[in-house]
Amino acid sequence: MKIVHDIPGLKGNVQVPGDKSISHRSIMFGAIATGETKVTNFLQGDDCLSTISCFRKLGVQIELQEDQVVIKGSGLAGLKEPKDILHVGNSGTTIRLMMGILAGRDFHSVLIGDESIAKRPMTRVTKPLQQFGASIQGRKNAEFTPISLKGGPLQGTTYEMPIASAQVKSALLFAGLQADGTTTIIEQARTRDHTEKMIKAFGGKVQVDGLKVSVQGGQELKGTTVHVPGDISSAAFFLAAGAIVPNSKITLKNVGLNPTRTGMIDVLSAMGANLQVAPYENGQAEPAGDLTIQTSALRGTVIDGELIPRLIDEIPIIALLASQAEGQTIIKDAEELKVKETNRIDTVVNELRKLGVKITATDDGMVIDGKSAISGGKVSSHGDHRIGMMLAIAAAISKEEIHLEEAEAISVSYPNFFEHLHSLISE
Repeated sequence: MKIVHDIPGLKGNVQVPGDKSISHRSIMFGAIATGETKVTNFLQGDDCLSTISCFRKLGVQIELQEDQVVIKGSGLAGLKEPKDILHVGNSGTTIRLMMGILAGRDFHSVLIGDESIAKRPMTRVTKPLQQFGASIQGRKNAEFTPISLKGGPLQGTTYEMPIASAQVKSALLFAGLQADGTTTIIEQARTRDHTEKMIKAFGGKVQVDGLKVSVQGGQELKGTTVHVPGDISSAAFFLAAGAIVPNSKITLKNVGLNPTRTGMIDVLSAMGANLQVAPYENGQAEPAGDLTIQTSALRGTVIDGELIPRLIDEIPIIALLASQAEGQTIIKDAEELKVKETNRIDTVVNELRKLGVKITATDDGMVIDGKSAISGGKVSSHGDHRIGMMLAIAAAISKEEIHLEEAEAISVSYPNFFEHLHSLISE
């Protein structure tokens, strides 16, 4: 599709969709809790709808209403053996977290996904789950889908994670909630803690001591009400647009401000962006607030270390942001980008180069030289929603037309992205 270019300015307010990570988990916890769970501001994107589809196949009653999702949970024991294969679509969160839940259930299930999922590594979850006692088979020794899983009794364990991954941590916490004894997960670096917060919200107990997270098996969770804040990973695209499109001022309403997710705000601050953060004082489990961004004179920076897990999904749009800054930006310690929906290091570099950006791939990140003029051309999301949105924002500052192939991938996390972008364009 041809995307809007040479935008004169962006002004107005946007309510970004509900947080994808929290939306996934709200369905999962509602499904394994006892009683009714109501979820407001749920993200009705393709990935989260895949999670709903899978749990319906497990016998969970889930009603998708216009303004909320209602889940009738019967506890972990209420999950039933699926009669069909569980298809997760493009969702890595769905497949990895579900494996942790299914590992403790006394029935057989098979998980598959799309072509992208078939290339993504699963032993980061299947190996530690086997340490719990789960029986798991799959292609290439359970490295790739299809994954066949025969659940049963699990034994609590201590597991030191070799990578920083909230998906792996969450899968193991789901298994730990079903295992005999205590399960302790030791992280390399602090990752998003939505699962820990949700255990507490559903009446469970979890202990966090630095990089150690522990749960006791046999806990019974109770249905509750979950309000999903706006997704900061989706907001990141409009934060970048507001900073780099001339004559812009955008306010993003009700954005999640969980400290494990606010790396994008730290980067914008380091680059000198004109950004105001107005937190709400609403007492919710997940903090939120309004973000206002204006056109800014940006400078290059270094992004590495413990900051990476707090902005891993935002790196594609940060690369574009860096291309408009004064000086050089270096992104490193981000090897995890290679096993996302695409190899995001190579895909970001290749697509931005087509548009004239001076950018170089490294083994664990990229180096971006600033003050690049964005040229026109034909680019592709390669089926990756975050690459697609990044390229759409690149078009906003291009004097020439840009054609985006596979733009439909954006619906995975932001179904009304283009509608919101067009609503902000100054006349």
